[in-house]
Amino acid sequence: MDNVDKIFESVISKSLFKNKGVLQSKYTPNDILHREDQITSIASILAPALRGERVSNLFLYGNTGTGKTLSIMHLGEKLLNKSRETGEEGLKFVYVNCKLGKTAETEYRILATLIKELGGNVPSTGLPTSDVYSRFVELIDNKKQIILVVLDEIDQAIDKMSNFIYSLTRLNAQLRNAQLSFIGISNNLTFMDNVDPRIKSSLAEEEVVFHPYNALQLQDILKKRADEAFRDGVLEEGVVAKCAAYVARENGDARRALDLLRVAGEIAERESSKNISFKHIDDAKDKIERDKMLDIIEGEPKQFQAVLYSIMRLDENKKNAKNGEGCMYTGEVYNAYEDICRNLKTEKLTQRRVSDILGEFDMLGIINAREIISKGRYGRTREIRLMLPANILGKVKEMLEKSLEI
Repeated sequence: MDNVDKIFESVISKSLFKNKGVLQSKYTPNDILHREDQITSIASILAPALRGERVSNLFLYGNTGTGKTLSIMHLGEKLLNKSRETGEEGLKFVYVNCKLGKTAETEYRILATLIKELGGNVPSTGLPTSDVYSRFVELIDNKKQIILVVLDEIDQAIDKMSNFIYSLTRLNAQLRNAQLSFIGISNNLTFMDNVDPRIKSSLAEEEVVFHPYNALQLQDILKKRADEAFRDGVLEEGVVAKCAAYVARENGDARRALDLLRVAGEIAERESSKNISFKHIDDAKDKIERDKMLDIIEGEPKQFQAVLYSIMRLDENKKNAKNGEGCMYTGEVYNAYEDICRNLKTEKLTQRRVSDILGEFDMLGIINAREIISKGRYGRTREIRLMLPANILGKVKEMLEKSLEI
């Protein structure tokens, strides 16, 4: 038996997992712990749809991993089941994540996604947007029905097409048979503060806030999932509590806590360990931090990516130069960014906006920016150092070059 076969046999015969799927984000549990109040509120708002009545548009706020999507998907499934029990065929529940697959980049994309979810079909490109809009209206208004449309990460869409989203929320005035209600979900608690008042009044008729989980709540969630996910006795005592404490100190993100426990189990398996220990939780935390950085960078707009690529290229040039320090200044970054914009034939941002982006990178830990009073011709500026871990630099560079088409 060669080494590869030994690895495969070990995974099959000595797996620490009983059902790894319950620790993954796509899993929907039968019972959602510590979200009873929010679920009850949402259910009372959506319930009239079972009588064929249009319900108020709803907005769900809360940090990442606080159960917003989980709760609404759970309720959507229950609504559809109840409508089938009562013989009511006129209720549709449609979920669209505006961040996935660049859905929110154009009006065409979001309409095409909605049409596909409702059982229709349009080409991914090629038609005038007005034609796709007409097809959408025809598809939903061909019979009497109530359609609940969930727009997850809706801030991605409103940032780029606020007028279009407003038009969608006012579409009921054009419909003869169907009625639409929208459920918006956002991780940004202050997002609506800067939104056009017309959209705010039409989209957020009802609001429900999801607060971060505390350590004890996270322990309950992890314990319940761990009992289903792992074989008996593989978790060392205190591992679940430590995992919950880690995440509660940061942001109370249950999704992150579940990922931490799952990755710890995967690391323990690769080491042929019989148990999951505190060390495996620490190792998992380091790995997730690296992966999270890649996800953040991939999800940033093209201009953000262009600024970061400028920094990476400057950093590489300086380190390759004789006595290169690997540090740079804001003026140098902006000059390098201008060069990239020229090469890409894209419009450049102002120096002030690029400075704001550098501040955001600093907060995310992508760079370290230290303000200094004077540095020759750059005047008052900041000294910048790239802080990306060495083991992901190659992946980040490849990702940016693909995204920017460099």
